[in-house]
Formats: sequence, structure tokens, C-alpha cells
Amino acid sequence: MTYRKKLIEVSLPLEAINVESAREKSIRHGHPSTLHLWWARRPLAACRAVLWASLVDDPSSWPERFPTEEAQNRERQRLFDILGRIELEKDKKGNTKQVVRGLVSWDEINQPNSALLLEAQREIARCLAWERGEEPPTKPDAIRDYIAKYAPPAYDPFCGGGSIPLEAQRLGLQAHGSDLNPVAVLITKALIEIPPKFQDKPPVNPDSRQKQKISSWEGAQGLAADVRYYGQWMRDEAFKRIGYLYPMVETNHKGTKDTKVIAWLWARTVRCPNPACGCQMPLVRSFQLSTKKGKEAWVEPFVGDFNTEGDFNHKGTEDTKGDDFGVSGVSPKIRFQVKTGKGTAPDGTVNRKGAVCLACNTPVLLEHIRREGKAGRMDSQLMAIVAEGQGGRVYLSPDEEQEYIAKKAQPEWKPETELSTHSQYMAAPRYGMTKHADLFTPRQLVALTTFSDLVSETREKIKADAVAAGIPDDDLPLNDGGIGATAYADAVATYLAFGVDRLSDRNSTICSWDISRDSTRNTFARQAIPITWDFAEANPMSDSTGNFNGAIDWVVEVIEKSSCSAPGQVIQIDATKNHKNDSIAKLISSDPPYYDAIPYADLSDFFYVWMRRSIGSIYPEIFNTLLVPKTQEMVADHFRHGSKEKAKQFFEDSLIQVFKRVNQINDKDYPVTIYYALKQTETDDQQNVSSTGWETILEGLIQANFSIDGTWPLRTELSNRMRGQDSNALASSIVLVCRPRPADAPKASRRQFLNELKRDLPQALKLLQQGNIAPVDLAQASIGPGMAIYSKYAAILESNGTSMGVRTALQLINQILDEFLTEQEGEFDSDTRWALTWFEQYQFNEALYGDAETLSKAKNTSIQGMVEAGILEAKAGKVRLLKREDLKTDWKPEKDERTPIWEITQHLIHTLDKNGETGAAELLAKLGNKADLAKELAYRLYSLCDRKGWTQEAIAYNSLVTSWPEITRLANEYKPSPEQLSFSL
Repeated sequence: MTYRKKLIEVSLPLEAINVESAREKSIRHGHPSTLHLWWARRPLAACRAVLWASLVDDPSSWPERFPTEEAQNRERQRLFDILGRIELEKDKKGNTKQVVRGLVSWDEINQPNSALLLEAQREIARCLAWERGEEPPTKPDAIRDYIAKYAPPAYDPFCGGGSIPLEAQRLGLQAHGSDLNPVAVLITKALIEIPPKFQDKPPVNPDSRQKQKISSWEGAQGLAADVRYYGQWMRDEAFKRIGYLYPMVETNHKGTKDTKVIAWLWARTVRCPNPACGCQMPLVRSFQLSTKKGKEAWVEPFVGDFNTEGDFNHKGTEDTKGDDFGVSGVSPKIRFQVKTGKGTAPDGTVNRKGAVCLACNTPVLLEHIRREGKAGRMDSQLMAIVAEGQGGRVYLSPDEEQEYIAKKAQPEWKPETELSTHSQYMAAPRYGMTKHADLFTPRQLVALTTFSDLVSETREKIKADAVAAGIPDDDLPLNDGGIGATAYADAVATYLAFGVDRLSDRNSTICSWDISRDSTRNTFARQAIPITWDFAEANPMSDSTGNFNGAIDWVVEVIEKSSCSAPGQVIQIDATKNHKNDSIAKLISSDPPYYDAIPYADLSDFFYVWMRRSIGSIYPEIFNTLLVPKTQEMVADHFRHGSKEKAKQFFEDSLIQVFKRVNQINDKDYPVTIYYALKQTETDDQQNVSSTGWETILEGLIQANFSIDGTWPLRTELSNRMRGQDSNALASSIVLVCRPRPADAPKASRRQFLNELKRDLPQALKLLQQGNIAPVDLAQASIGPGMAIYSKYAAILESNGTSMGVRTALQLINQILDEFLTEQEGEFDSDTRWALTWFEQYQFNEALYGDAETLSKAKNTSIQGMVEAGILEAKAGKVRLLKREDLKTDWKPEKDERTPIWEITQHLIHTLDKNGETGAAELLAKLGNKADLAKELAYRLYSLCDRKGWTQEAIAYNSLVTSWPEITRLANEYKPSPEQLSFSL
């Protein structure tokens, strides 16, 4: 099978792509990721780069045009400059900073009529024209028309948040996406399918049509204007109906309530189990309200009771001395008062271990709180009120009237659907919150139901205005391909429903108060539905975080920037199933589920229940189930499938089916690109290979008759995200570049495979280094050219006739890489090879777990294994190599089942330092015949430290080497015990 190699199969400007991908997480207004929350969204910069590099030919595929290596390198660099480059620029203050320019830059491609985007499209058209033997088009419209006519449509069978189809559309390709999850389908539809249908159309609302000339509306600006207008109409109408539930407060001390509330802060409560108390005890994680300098505020709790006049008497005062709390049936009460200025907030009353009663100081187990919640006896008490003040937030003590109004709200409808009880991601059900309705206060339910119902009402108003504006009404819905008044009303209503979803994310009892920013956190600050003890109830009628107008503004800003450059189509299907559209060959790029990753179907039910109510009638086929489909969600979830083995089998079988389908429908002139980010396990105690996610993806591709031509590590995460702060979250995605393997592919022997690795891999590594690949990523990227050799054969046969597995192939690839970098390292174990590379980057300092995990995949080891081996510490999202003084003082190598050369070497140096050559010799005698490798590692580490300028560390390794002759002599004189003689490493 002959084809022209694409740029992505040879080299990429990874540094520029990675820098911009990470920066993109901080871009907010107008960025497509802000249209609707999705949990595993690939950065647009990375998707754009991968797609473009999959479409553009590498210069080496045109030897008649670029006959020399020098010419090819020069042309490749020109393409790099278009795709992504890092430049040094000075800011207004004269400070020099790094700036990413090129196609990957959001700032450059997001400009109207972007010259850079046109230049990138010109390269795509040029490659298409050269292949067809035609002159490439030069004018902008001709370039776009040429791509639309001759480029393959792009397809992502796991479209999720829509990043890949959106970027394919931006490049001028027809964009196709599909997903089993209805929420993902609607998000992607809103990004790529709806805007092009109404491109350059003016708005239909009367205000916009009067204020602006009809001819001035470009792209999706008219659509955006209507979403803003009708969103405001919804808000005004909602206020007329339920505004009484959101009373103002007094802040001017003049007796007038004229200040809007931003949020009400509540504490969940349960009855104290102490029979002598019985207090409705508040569960508060923190009493702090604000930590902003000069605006500090906190809540002070007081214990007491109410007298016959309704006045609160503090415990311990003259008014309460006669009270016999609990015994006489008088339970103590808790009152909250807001304090500001200098002072210290009291400790919270609940943590992961349990709670404490404020009234009697009785420790309370979480099990009691769970029982109370499941019995329906968990309540809430208003703790503070946040209002709009001059120059910032104003914190007020709770008000009886405010609490009464909040609790008298009675929703006419609520989502009575069952919450998932997944033990890892769904904590709320353990406390009696078993239905989606339980995640909201009554007032929140009234608001969300009101806004959801208003979507349908507003749709009818939009349709009438569209007809009045001259749009013909063919009664053909948007879901059936309509583009008339009915379809337009459906389109605007879809975005309004997204506003309701955004509102729900900021208006549940899972939302907490951010004391550093003085604002409400969203429900999904993490990829889970936890229990939140003290929660923030935002005011949807305010002008601050959590209000409906704000939710609509986020949606509008995304629509305004829609590219509308090519048509798009999104459908809901199981990726393992064939579809009628499969008859058209496509460019495939996808981000499939990650083995045992989070089951997003469980989480997206939160949004689905509101979407189904607001726009279920517009998309009846998508919303034909009560909740998001889960049975066929492709994730190895033992909770759902009953056991780890069944979950593993389901995932592997599904993955192979998907890849076989992909192989059938992909355009053979272009590579398939697959994103993956996962953790790797190891062999068990009997040396049986466990099926890790990494091996599964490779095996799945190979069994689907793909060859793997390249792997590219793309760094896509910022370290400031919540999950990254306190958990072992991955920092990189790996992009696998694949080609179909010919049906008549031959078999090869192990020796032939090794010979080819030794011949071809070094040249591929040189190309990677020329592309400025980061050292920590070099090992991961080397899997690509190595697996290209392995996967081009139908099988690699071992000497006994069995087929070599992926794990063995990875081990051999690592060995060749090690030989390329240094001859000595090839003999070391996987743990030591990992430690060497990590040490070169970070010495004994802490660094991100995700970086460590990425490296561990390539080195065929795992972080947990190295922790158990005693060379590593991993906690709170950070990893560090243990210093020699942190090693076990009672280490017995003869009983250690996992003894990396790294551990041996560090123990020898430590023993030499503390007990001299005699002590080191005694240890050396116990170590057997691997002692020489410790010496070789000391040579390697000395060279590394010397090059890095780490003088003191270099001296330690030099001391071991210089002392080696004497240590060896003394060790030979040391007589080991029979147990030591049998010890084998």
C-alpha cells in the first residue's frame, strides 16, 4: 500500500503546541469550552495541530520537489512556522516574554478573516492539488472551495465536547461527530451543526432589526443576538413569576431593603446523637467567608436558646443558667453572626473523619450523619448572606425572613430520577441524596423549572417573530434538517437550554463558596458529585456569578465567534455500530474513553434531566430515555459490570470493534489519529501480564489491522485545576498515528524485529530531537517508530513459535532507546531507567505526578510499583525520588522482592557514607552478581551530575566508584550465609 507521508508521521513543533494547549485552559470569554461544561475536552490547539499535520504532506514524500535532506528540513521548518512557533516579545512594560504564534495560537486564528488561518488552508489545498496533478488555488474563496470539494470529511466517533470536529470545520473540512451520550451530541451540534445553517442571517428579534442594518450581520452574529435578546426576555419573565422568592436586603442602615443578594450561604444540619443535647448541629467545613486583604469576614456561631419573646439568649449568660438542655426537652440552638475585620474564624465542625457538635462538643461519626440523611432528617440553616456592596461584597448575618422565604418555595415539578451510586464519584447518595432533585433546594428547583419551561414558551415567541421577519415557515424542525422559522426557533431554544444548564451548574447544593474570590464555585469543580456541607445558593436574578443573564452571556460569546466555515453533522450512535454515513471515506481523529476512566454518563445525567425538560420535544430521538444511556458506555467500570474482569473484557471487545469500524471507513490517503491518556499497571506476582490501558489501546489497534506509525506526547493540562492539586492526574495526552496494515502483511522473527529496531529507530530519534522534543517526552514518543516496525507485521514470532506481545515489544523498544542514549543504561531495569530520566530533570525535588506517569508508561513501569520498591514517594499529586537519608534503615535485600539497581546504588552510597568501606562491602556481598551494574550506574550518574553542575551529588557517585576496588576486595573476604548465597536478583 503506497501513500504520501504526512507531516504528523515525521515531526511536529511540540513545544509550541504544548505551550499553547496549556495556555488555552485559561482562555475564557468566547472560547468554545465555555459553551457548556464537558469533563474531558481536548485543547483546540492540539486538535487543530493534529488535524492540519494529518492533512499536509511531509516534504520527504515529494523527493522530486525536495530532493535533498537539507531541502526537506528547510521546507519542514517553513511548515513548522505556519503551524506553531515560539517568539520572544516585549510587553508594554518592556519585559520579555514567550509568545506562541501560528495556527495553534487561539489569538491568531480567532481574528476575523484570519490571514494565518488562510495560509494554513492554502497548504492543505496545495497538497490536494499536487496529488491531483493540478495547480494549487491562490485566492481565498478558491482555496476554501477546493478544500470543500476534494478534502475528506473529518469524523470523530467519540466527539464528547466537540473539540476535534470543531477544529476540522475551522480548517474548512466537512465535520462529522457522533457520541452515545446525548449531552455530548447536543454540545457538538451547537458548535458545528447549528451555526452554519444560519450563517450571515440577521436576527429576528424586533430590537436588533431596528438598531442595525440587515446586511451587517456576519457568521453567527445574528443567531447570537437573538439568543441574547430572548435570554433577557426569559429572565424578565422569570422575575415576574418568581422574583418574590429573591428579596433584597438592607445594607445602608436606613431601613430600606434596596440591595440585591448575591448568594445565601447555608450549613447542612443533623440532630446531635447525644441524648443530653439533641441540638440540630450545623455541619460546616469552614466558617471563613472572605480572605481578601482588608475585607476579611467570617461567621461566628453562638449556642443558646430563644426566650418566650423570641429573643436569642447565648449559652452561659444569666438568661440561660436555668435551662436544662436535653433533659427538660429544651435543645440548644445555634445562631450565626457575621464578623468582619481583624480576627480569626473558628474551626469548622466537620471533616473527612467526622463531625463535632457545637453545643456539647460531642464527636460525631460520619455514619451517624449518613443515617440521618438517609432517614430524611438532614436539614439546612442559613449561615450568612452575601450582597452587592459599593466596591465589593457585603457579608450579612442571617435573616429570619430571608430563611422563611427560601424554605416556603414549592416546586411544581422536580427531577425524581435516580442518582448513580458509584462509590468513587458519587458521594451525595451516601447521605440520603438519592435523586437528582435532592441536589437542589426547593427555591433552586422552582427557578430551574421556571427557566426550563420558559425555553418552550420562548421558542413559540421566536417562531412568531421569525415569521414576522420574513423567514418562511415550512414546519420542518431543526432535527429533521429544517432551516425555516420552525428550525430557527429550535436553534435559538437549544442555546437557551444551554443557558439553563449553565445555571444549574451554579445553582445546586453542591456549590461551595470560594473565599479567595468571593464567588460561588460550580457544581462540577471536580469530576464528581461530592457532598458539600456548607453550600452557596446563588441568586439567579442578581448580576453576579450564578445569575441567568451571565449564563446566557457565556453562551452568546461562543456563538458570536463560530467559524461557520463548513457544514457539520452530529448523530447519536454507539461507536461500535455501523452507520449509513460509513460509506463515505473520512479522515478519522478521535479521543476514545480511557480504560477505567470516569463514567461520564453518570455525571452528565445532572444536565440531561434539565435538557430533557427544556428541549426534549425538539430532539425526541436524542432524549428518548429517562437518563443518559449507560450500558454501552465504553469504559472499564467494575462498578457497572460487576467485576474488574468483566469490565476489562467489555472495554477490550468494544475498543476492537470501534477500531475495526474505523479501519473500514477511514480515507486510506490519510493517517488515523487517536488520543489517549491513561495509567499503566504491571505484571502480577506470577509474572502474568495484566492488561493495562496502554497495552489495551495498542493491542486494540493492532488487532483491528492498524500499524502504529508514531506517538506524540501533547501536554494539555494546567497544574491549577482542582483535580491536579490533590490527585494523581495525568499531564499529557498521547496521540497515536496509525495506518491500515495490508491484509497480506508478512510475519517476522524476533531477531528480524530486533535488527530492524536497531537499524531504523536511531534515525527516528534524531528527527524527534530535531523537533525539540522535551527530554521527559522523548521516551514516550519513541514508542511510535518502534511500534511502527512491530505493527507492520501480521505477527512477530518468538523462538518457540508464539506471537510476541505488545509488552515484550515495548520492552525491546525501550532497550534500543537506552542504547541510543547511553550504552550502560540498556542493561538496567525499568525502575532504574525511569529514575535516571526523572533524576536528570528534577533530581530529588518534587514534580507533577502526571509527568512521572507519562514517563513511567514509556519505561514500562509504574509509580505505585516504584513506591513499593522504596525509591519513590508519591502523594498529593506530586512525586519525588527518595533521598538517601530517606531510605529504609533496616533494608534487607535478601527479603526485598523488587530491588532496582537505583535502590542498590543509593543504599551502597549511603552505607559507604555512614559505615565506611567495611559496611558497604558487607552489603555488597549480600547483593550477588548485580553489584557491577551498580558501579555502571554510578558512572552514568557521575557524568550526568558533572554535566548539570551538581557538585555535591557528583562527589557521592565518584566516591563509590573510587572506593569500588577496596569494597570489592573486602566483600570477597565476607562469608555470606546460605540464605544469602541463594539470593538472586
